[in-house]
Amino acid sequence: MNFFAHGRSIIDQPYQLAGVATPDWLSVLDRRTRARSKYAAPHLDDPDPRIAQLAKGITKHHDDDRWFHQSRTFVEMNLEFTVEIRELIGDEDGFRPRFLGHILIELILDSTLINDEPELLDAYYESIRSLDYAFVEAGVSRMTNKPATRLQELIPRFCDERFLYDYQDDDKLLVRLNQVMRRVKLSPLPERVKDFFPHARREVRQRRGALLDNADSNEAENHGTDNYSTQNHEAN
Repeated sequence: MNFFAHGRSIIDQPYQLAGVATPDWLSVLDRRTRARSKYAAPHLDDPDPRIAQLAKGITKHHDDDRWFHQSRTFVEMNLEFTVEIRELIGDEDGFRPRFLGHILIELILDSTLINDEPELLDAYYESIRSLDYAFVEAGVSRMTNKPATRLQELIPRFCDERFLYDYQDDDKLLVRLNQVMRRVKLSPLPERVKDFFPHARREVRQRRGALLDNADSNEAENHGTDNYSTQNHEAN
C-alpha cells in the first residue's frame, strides 16, 4: 500500500499517521534503517500517547502490507499488469515489468482514493505539518535498528513537495516512476509506458473494492484504538 491508502482513515491522529508513513520515509533516508513491528510493539503502551501512536502506526503499516500483498486481487492484478507491461516495453527478464506492475497498483490506488475524496489529501498534509518533527525523529529512533537520522528534515520536505497529487496526471506519474527506477537501480521507463496508464487506472478503479476489502475492515477496527512495500521505493 502507498501513503494515502495507509493513512486516509487516521488523518485526525497525526502521530499514528506519522508512524504509518515511517517505514517509507526511512527508505528515502537510508534503506538500511528499518522500523519493524517487532521494534515498535514494546512501545504500544508507552505512557506518552505520541510514542504509543507512532508505534501503532508502524505496526499498522506492516499489517496493512502483509494482507494487501497476499490478497488474491492484488496477486492477480500484479500478474496481469506484469504480462501486459512486458509486452509493451519488451523486457525479457521480467523483473522491471513485475516491479512496475506492483507499484502501479499501489500508486494508482492512491490516485483513485484521492480522486474520490480530494479534500482529504489537503487534510492529510495539514495533519503531517502539525507534528513536532524533532519529537518524531527521536521517537522513531527508539523503534528502529539504527537512529532515524535526518527524519525531522525529511518530513517538511515531504509536505512541501506534495508528490501524491502527481499520481493523477500521466506525465507526472511517469516522472515519479522514473525517480523510483533510479532509486532501485533499474533502467528508466520509456515514454510509451504511458500508453498503459489509462488501462491500469480503469482496472484499479473497477477492482478498488476488492483491493480494499480487508483494508476498510482493519482501518475501522484500528481507528483510535516487514514486508515488501511499494513506497519503500517512492521518490521524494
